[in-house]
Amino acid sequence: MRLLYVVIFALLSTGAYAQNKEQTLADVRQDLTILYIEMLKLKRELSTTGVASPQVVTSGSSFVRLEAIESELQRLIAQTEELQYLVDRVVRDGTNRIESLEFRLVELEGGDVSNISETSTLGTLINLDDPIETTINAVAPEPELAVGEKADFDAASEALENGDYEISTNLFERFTNTYPDSPLNAQALLSRGIAFEELGELKSAARAFLNSYTDFPESDVAPQVMFRLGQSLVDLGQIDAGCQILSQVQIRFPDVQETDLALDAMNELQCQ
Repeated sequence: MRLLYVVIFALLSTGAYAQNKEQTLADVRQDLTILYIEMLKLKRELSTTGVASPQVVTSGSSFVRLEAIESELQRLIAQTEELQYLVDRVVRDGTNRIESLEFRLVELEGGDVSNISETSTLGTLINLDDPIETTINAVAPEPELAVGEKADFDAASEALENGDYEISTNLFERFTNTYPDSPLNAQALLSRGIAFEELGELKSAARAFLNSYTDFPESDVAPQVMFRLGQSLVDLGQIDAGCQILSQVQIRFPDVQETDLALDAMNELQCQ
């Protein structure tokens, strides 16, 4: 009977893992390890009960089922650890590449590399313990803006649309300095980079795109920022660095238009 309970628990646990998206790989690996230990305990108990027990005499098929469960648990544990390794490698590689690009851009601009702040780790998870709003058709409220904030942003955007690129870069710079906590800063830095591109100032454009991505990696414009950053580096002659950034677009944002654009650019550049 105890074996039946364990088998049922194993099956229910497998279903729970498929449904519980809040568990991390580490949690899954820990649960599988605990269950595997319980399997070993039960197997040892069955093997040491002795022939005096009638249950042991007829438990040949139970041993077979138990060994099958044990084998599957070993496979799941190994697969979980492999996934954890792959995730860690992607995060580490992406973070190192962003950090390397920061150094390259500072060196290109003749800046002091000792003043570069530490790059934040890519893929920082949100707090899964916080309640998640599930109301259908709920609309997120517009972020509150300071007095004149929207007007200043619109003025800079209008200058960009009218082709007044130098004025636009100055207005967007003043905007980010005046409103350092503005929810519009990711877009402001992107637009400033676009204005620099139109002026032919590729180093300044790349710096603006890099600042936008490193400061706001989860913003709505992050895919476009990363794609433009990769293109800017290619235009600066940094082909390898540009290819690395373009390759990160499909990893970080697989379901956006910029992914297709990045893949096309990589094929044209024959990125390795």
